[in-house]
Amino acid sequence: MIWIEFIVCAALLIWAATLLSKYGDVLAVKTGLGRAWVGAILIAGVTSLPELASGVSAVAWLKAPNLAAGAILGSCLFNLALIAMMDLAYQPGRILSKAHDGHILSAGLGILLLGMVAMGVLIGSQYNSIGLPGFSLLSILLLVIYVFGGRMISTVEQARQVEVLEKEAEAEGYAHISARKSYLIFIVSALAVVGLGIWLASIGDRISATTGLSRSFVGNLFLATSTSLPEIAASLAAIRIGAIDMAIANVLGSNLFNIAILAIYDIADGKANFWASLNDANGFAAVIVMMMTGVVIISLMYRVSPKTPYRFSWDGISLSIMYIGAMVMLYFLG
Repeated sequence: MIWIEFIVCAALLIWAATLLSKYGDVLAVKTGLGRAWVGAILIAGVTSLPELASGVSAVAWLKAPNLAAGAILGSCLFNLALIAMMDLAYQPGRILSKAHDGHILSAGLGILLLGMVAMGVLIGSQYNSIGLPGFSLLSILLLVIYVFGGRMISTVEQARQVEVLEKEAEAEGYAHISARKSYLIFIVSALAVVGLGIWLASIGDRISATTGLSRSFVGNLFLATSTSLPEIAASLAAIRIGAIDMAIANVLGSNLFNIAILAIYDIADGKANFWASLNDANGFAAVIVMMMTGVVIISLMYRVSPKTPYRFSWDGISLSIMYIGAMVMLYFLG
């Protein structure tokens, strides 16, 4: 019965996330911001709402910080594995060879923040407790770097906004959709995603109790995959209309937002020490995400595409193997 509940919740989440992504794209065109910037900031943020909602409820109500952190880091793993899926959807050629090299900034910021997360798992409670009451110094630094990083990404994209908007506006027109309708459906869809995310956290905790699997493993696999459904819908839709930069920006921007969410979990944890309560499995997941992000950076700089059409490229194979290997290791660590 619990698995039926899980499937129903996931299906509703896909439906709500699809609406959210579509009308976020409508607003991108109507506001003149362009899909590339919106993919990294707006769409990445709103498609990460399930992680925020499910994680806060897992930390504050279920007292399951490893479930929440596992869902976040597992979502980051899944998002990067999604690039391999997009590589298959985008044929012929290698998708990262067609993406703008400005994404290296987002990827580099992601590695910096992930390194801080891994450090938080390792350094112990006596250091993590430094900061404001119920809010560690590490969490403060994560939020500060995320805010300044978002500003840096905005500055880099600003020069390209006009060109990107002109090209992408031709791909799909939204003249028949009013701005009022766009805002309304966007807000309602966001609220639906939040509510479903809370429900999903409860299901994940019950799956952990029923199956005997650890909360970190359940978070990294089941919750992470389900709460990444919005990223799947948004990215594959972007590939279909040829907006490659929006798709890649959505993945890397979602990972940045996800890592910043961990700082919010620290607040939701109250007086408890969120970072000190995380187990080694979550530290391992953070390191693997860093390695997978490194593959993306190398691929963005190494522009050679496979000579044979419809070929699974080296970066797609590497990301897939690393993701599967991470899931196997997390199972045994759990």
